[in-house]
Amino acid sequence: MKKEFKEALMDSPIIAAIKDDAGLKRCKECDSQIIFILYGDVITLPGIVEEVKASGKLAFVHMDLVQGLSSKDVAVDFVAKNTKADGIISTKGALIQRAKELSLYTIMRFFVIDSLAYSNIEKQLNNIKPDVIEILPGPMPSVVKRIHKMFSRPIISSGLISEKEDVYAVLDAGATSISTTNQDVWFL
Repeated sequence: MKKEFKEALMDSPIIAAIKDDAGLKRCKECDSQIIFILYGDVITLPGIVEEVKASGKLAFVHMDLVQGLSSKDVAVDFVAKNTKADGIISTKGALIQRAKELSLYTIMRFFVIDSLAYSNIEKQLNNIKPDVIEILPGPMPSVVKRIHKMFSRPIISSGLISEKEDVYAVLDAGATSISTTNQDVWFL
């Protein structure tokens, strides 16, 4: 992981995740140096990324949530060629691998819904090696602690984090950061 991203991640315990234009406008005011873009389409995405970048923040495109992007390598090529995004987020290993080939930062998202998730995470991380892993749902300190012990990669905990206590609990358990669309949490 390059120094710029690593430092931004360490300096951003709360990452703003934006899901609409109101979030785009407000994220420019928060302390997070990293912004997760969870909305838009292939027409609006370059402009959204440009606005995030103009505010001096790193822009990460969630490949699985932007309308018009497919789960094929060409979608990553599109983001790399037509936006100034710093990296991508995806649940799809092939997209993470392609992004790595194109020198984009990578965050692989995992849903921890049962005990089988641990072996799935281990298998995929051994094969794909993203820069960072993101686990959902967020307020599960014991799960964060277990995954933190298993892997040396930074962990972002996301989803359902709405209270200051949730933030502290997952950070204390070993998460590097949390991400949230809850604008109130951005400014804790």
